[in-house]
Amino acid sequence: MAERAHQVHLYEPVYDGRSRILILGTFPSVKSRENGFFYGHPQNRFWRVLAAVTGREVPQTIREKTALLLDSRIALWDVIASCDIAGSSDASITNAVPTDISRILKESPIERIYANGTTAERLYGLYQKKQCGREIILLPSTSPANASWSSERLVERWVQLLRLEELPADVEQGIL
Repeated sequence: MAERAHQVHLYEPVYDGRSRILILGTFPSVKSRENGFFYGHPQNRFWRVLAAVTGREVPQTIREKTALLLDSRIALWDVIASCDIAGSSDASITNAVPTDISRILKESPIERIYANGTTAERLYGLYQKKQCGREIILLPSTSPANASWSSERLVERWVQLLRLEELPADVEQGIL
């Protein structure tokens, strides 16, 4: 296992004034930190699952990933702003400092908050729930460490839980 080191989240959340859903991860992996954007490890299934759920092509660039999120009215952020962590291991996180999600909630009409995995859910409960007073819905993690969930099963469950079709259809050109 890698040695634990202090790391700081180096990129901003993705959201705009139309974002209705907020998906929270834990903290960027080593590959994500190297790439400077969310879910940068090629084995992480986040972008493939989200593309399947939204009926879009799998995005390749940061610009395409951002467009997929914003066009789908999804905000994306993490629960931890800085921490001590060994490599990419969420289980090794100590000395966590939470992110401030209040600005997203103030600037976007967020209707539902989701956790991408149990660690994000647990840390949200520890750090953000009291601050914002909102419940969080657990999504099965897209991490390759969650090997008990096939990509197909992840897509089925994410479709059920995200319920994109229930969001108000007041966006131009049929975009979610």
